[in-house]
Amino acid sequence: MSAAVEPAAVAPTAAPSPDGAAQHLLVIACGALAREVLALIELNGWSHMDLVCLPANLHNRPEQIPDAVREKIRKHRHSHDRIVVLYGDCGTGGELDRVLIEEGVERVPGPHCYAVFQGLDDFLAAAEAEPGCFYLTDFLVRHFHRLVVQGLGLDRHPELRDVYFGNYTKLVYLAQTSDLRLERKARAAAQLLGLAYERRRTGYGGLARFLAQAS
Repeated sequence: MSAAVEPAAVAPTAAPSPDGAAQHLLVIACGALAREVLALIELNGWSHMDLVCLPANLHNRPEQIPDAVREKIRKHRHSHDRIVVLYGDCGTGGELDRVLIEEGVERVPGPHCYAVFQGLDDFLAAAEAEPGCFYLTDFLVRHFHRLVVQGLGLDRHPELRDVYFGNYTKLVYLAQTSDLRLERKARAAAQLLGLAYERRRTGYGGLARFLAQAS
């Protein structure tokens, strides 16, 4: 069953360049957000917006994210009127923000994509109320076996499950779309990890709002 994509609010008309044309905008994003960004571009007709993605597995080496983002900014700076970045801090310890300040580029607010999708204030309040939650997005549900099961070696050493997840109580699926196939996979992931299950429909949340404002 294919995903039902949530319609996004149409953004305001892109800011004109001095010659009256819409500004050519580049979005540099984590690969884990590629599907959602492309869906928003299509739904809103943002033909002036281009997308360049960095590999999602950079999250395993967050210290490499700032330099990788800087490289993309400098590569594309002269071919676009404006650049924005779709990364949270994502474990860089403030280094990504330091790079973006130096390069004069804005990023989406928030520490990670979970807060971006749910909304920063709502996410922080929910995380404080229930600190033992393990979060998945549509992307992480799709790639759960590769990124979590294989990535943590649970397929080879299932006894490690309680080592990694013993302090968690619930798996929370932050769903961007309504997709019964992903819903089943998320429930199965919670069962595999021995966690309670909750689904929260976030849609594109702060991602849609940020891109609408940027455009």
